[in-house]
Amino acid sequence: MTEDALTGPAAQGLRAAPTTTAPGASTLLRLLRDGRPRTRSELAGATGLARSTVTQRVDALLASGLIGPAGEAVSTGGRPPTTFSFRPRARVALAADLGATHARLALTDMAAEVLAEERADLDIALGPEHVLDWVVERGRALLAHAGRDVSELLGLGIGLPGPVQHSTGRAVNPPIMPGWDGFDVPGYAGERLAVPVLVDNDVNIMAIGEHRTAWPTASHLMFVKVATGIGCGIVSEGRVYRGAQGAAGDMGHIHVPSGEEKPCRCGNTGCLEAVASGAALAEALTAEGVPAHGARDVVELARHGSVPALRALRQAGRDIGEVLAASVNMFNPSVIVIGGALALAGDHLLAGVREVIYQRSLPLATEHLNIVSSAAAESAGVVGAAVMVVEHCLSPDQADRLIAAGAG
Repeated sequence: MTEDALTGPAAQGLRAAPTTTAPGASTLLRLLRDGRPRTRSELAGATGLARSTVTQRVDALLASGLIGPAGEAVSTGGRPPTTFSFRPRARVALAADLGATHARLALTDMAAEVLAEERADLDIALGPEHVLDWVVERGRALLAHAGRDVSELLGLGIGLPGPVQHSTGRAVNPPIMPGWDGFDVPGYAGERLAVPVLVDNDVNIMAIGEHRTAWPTASHLMFVKVATGIGCGIVSEGRVYRGAQGAAGDMGHIHVPSGEEKPCRCGNTGCLEAVASGAALAEALTAEGVPAHGARDVVELARHGSVPALRALRQAGRDIGEVLAASVNMFNPSVIVIGGALALAGDHLLAGVREVIYQRSLPLATEHLNIVSSAAAESAGVVGAAVMVVEHCLSPDQADRLIAAGAG
């Protein structure tokens, strides 16, 4: 498995701080992040560290503001001991979910709870400088709106609607993102905010967000985004799986029987995306005399009971199910989540997906399989991007630097 989204990919803007102050305090922080208050004695017992060492590291964590006193434990004789707990609002993260024609930006705490957010129509084809300048400018505005200082910002997480080399944060030959190919997104945004910037494919961050929000105990999950394009984020053993080059989950460009020789924007013909994406359905409906300009129009038509739109959604679900049925047999997930703009149209898309998967997949693979609509819905991307930032910045190496800087 390649490096996952929840641990240290390349990031820009983090200034290395000396780690001489209570090295290893991140070990205690990791324990306390479960939300349960603990005394120094409990921390010493859980880690096997000497009481003096635990005291030193707790003091460093208190100085950094990442933990705080949480009351007193029951006394077993003498003065009741103080308990300590994680303070998720001690730092904040910026999260940007960038689509083909829209942007969603959120400020969250370290538990990925949204504190402030903004959504805008923003064309990714305007280029990286224009889009990233908007993210930085509006990100600063969200910080000010929430009454937070830039010094409290852990980092910025960005999801892009195209293939991303996660280790560098650069898009690779993205078909709908002119000017983005190879652009140093972490460097450009990180220089302006002076914080780590982590970048991933938008479907991967949505998979992280859905996993955190609705299925935290699911070891194997697939998140399918059906919008302007079609993509899949894969969670395996609780971590995002990317494959050798970061291209895992690009199911939109798998050939499907109903695609015949229909051209796809990737240059091939007969791809799933060419027949089942929001753009493809809008084009097909328009050709039938039902005007639609994109996924949002298809959703509106379906919500108003348009028979052609409902029929098109059901068939799109079947086409997506054709590809997922093979994936179910190969990967054997416990959960398949259908999200993205078209999933907001109701149950017709989901019904088509279920119909084909249960028909074509092995009984053992589908015995306990959940096929559901997204619970996080439009928040999945920003929640996932925030989780990506927090898990990176609170990973052992990074957390020790953060704690040392706060205690220094």
